[in-house]
Amino acid sequence: MNIESEIREAIDALRDTTANTQELYREACALLFFRYGITPTANKLYHFVRKGSMSAPAEALARFWEELREKSRVRIEHPDLPDTLKAAAGELVGRLWNDAQAAAQEDLSAFRQEADARVAAAEAATLRLEHDRQAANDELEHLHEALDGASERNLSLERAVAAERAEKEALARELSEARQQHQALEVELSAARKDFASELEKLRAALRRAEDRYEAAEKRALLEIDRERTATAKMQKELTQMRLANADLVQRQHDELGALQRELGDIRQNLGAAEGSLMKMKEVAGQHIAQIDAMRGQLSQRTTEAALLRRELELRDEKIKTMAQQMRPAPEPGDARPSPKPKARKRKPSSPVAVAGAVTTTPPPKAR
Repeated sequence: MNIESEIREAIDALRDTTANTQELYREACALLFFRYGITPTANKLYHFVRKGSMSAPAEALARFWEELREKSRVRIEHPDLPDTLKAAAGELVGRLWNDAQAAAQEDLSAFRQEADARVAAAEAATLRLEHDRQAANDELEHLHEALDGASERNLSLERAVAAERAEKEALARELSEARQQHQALEVELSAARKDFASELEKLRAALRRAEDRYEAAEKRALLEIDRERTATAKMQKELTQMRLANADLVQRQHDELGALQRELGDIRQNLGAAEGSLMKMKEVAGQHIAQIDAMRGQLSQRTTEAALLRRELELRDEKIKTMAQQMRPAPEPGDARPSPKPKARKRKPSSPVAVAGAVTTTPPPKAR
């Protein structure tokens, strides 16, 4: 706390105890002169007291100096003392008063020096505080600038968030529409899958029936061939009659083979219709290939099965031709060569198409 603040606090305390303006100014003069060693002036008194007009501190200051001069004069009143002694005693008391005043002034100067040192320290602290305050103000300005920049960035981020929110809502609407289209495509795909499965099941049933008829005909042909070969080995003499009988048998076999070929033609026609249906399904799958990529594998599998069916039919045709060649009439006895010993026919393994038909067709995975 500096001296001015202390003086103001002391004068405020005097203001509470003294109501008269002149007495307040006189006490302020004594406070400044005797406690703080400051020569009172009218301006200083009015600066600290601020009460009444400007004439009030001047009047109080004049009365203070007059009282001080009166107190500095020493009078010795005694009727028994001569005038010279009275004067000498007065001068002695005056010198003592002046010595006391000088000692008081020395103490006051020391006090002033200490007070000046405190004031200088206080001013240095005030300068430091002012420097700190200025640094704090600069930092506050930087913070305000950073806050303004952050507010601008926040505003831009809010705008970006609003734009992203709008884009997200648009994407959500598009996603909902895409899901609806996907559901519709799933319904269409399920219907197409059912139709294809039913057509494929019909083809498999027809193929199984043809295979049963072919196996029965093959068994009958093998039995007939075995009987004919046995009869030929045992009855060489009745070869001519057996040729005629064999010719009739071959004719019947040719008729049966013709019927089988017609049935195979019908099967091929049904297979062509199935291939046409498969091509239509490929076109439908090509239109929606972006949503149902998994259908390609299924269609490829169906195409492979159709190719296996065609290959199986070709193998059946070759087998029928081989049987027809084996069932041709034997040559004349003179031209006949020793017929090779019939080899045991190996039974071919079951058709891969039949095996493939036994496998359950799993639906393709849904496109994510």
